[in-house]
Amino acid sequence: MHNFFDNDGHPITHVNFDDMEKAPLVINIGRQLGSGGRTIGRQLAQELGMDYYDKEILDIAANESGFCTEIFERSDEHKGFFQSFFGNVMPVFGHATDFYQSQISDENLFRLQSDAIRKAVAQGRGGVFIGRCADYVLRDYPNCLNIFLSADSADRIALIAERQQVSADEARKMMQRGDERRAAYYNYYATGKWGEASNYHLCVNTSKLGMEQTAQFILQFIKAN
Repeated sequence: MHNFFDNDGHPITHVNFDDMEKAPLVINIGRQLGSGGRTIGRQLAQELGMDYYDKEILDIAANESGFCTEIFERSDEHKGFFQSFFGNVMPVFGHATDFYQSQISDENLFRLQSDAIRKAVAQGRGGVFIGRCADYVLRDYPNCLNIFLSADSADRIALIAERQQVSADEARKMMQRGDERRAAYYNYYATGKWGEASNYHLCVNTSKLGMEQTAQFILQFIKAN
């Protein structure tokens, strides 16, 4: 499998970063649901003048594959989605159902998303990537900072309830389901364990500093390294 792509989307068989003074920094953020990963990721991208990739990766994967974006959105960081969703997928762009049966699977959707991540990195501008096993996908890239963000349950529930406009009880259920799905997804595709400190360069509980100060703490960590 090719790991990287050029600016025109053509696969690059060999990428030699030794010839570069320094590969642009890539920040990969794993996060518990409700820990503020997206907010902090956007702040880091803005402060560092970097590209930000969250749902954007799904758009790239959809454009490259020809599949509708909804497939990637509804399967996002959800292992086992294919089995439950396939029966409701309607063919697009004139493709027949047997095409989808041969092309759409959890593994193929993950491969397409991984290709989109690698293509984004190959543009040579670095960037901030949220979730989607980006730390594992980019494990051969020489200048990654892999971060995991957690937070106290009470803070996570409050944030989820506010953003989703649901009760605290429903927010708690969403938090538990979200973490279970992300862990199952990561643990299936990556070689490490989701949220385990040894898999990351930096783990931060955002409840201790707040989102603004957590972002500043990460910036100081980057400068120190």
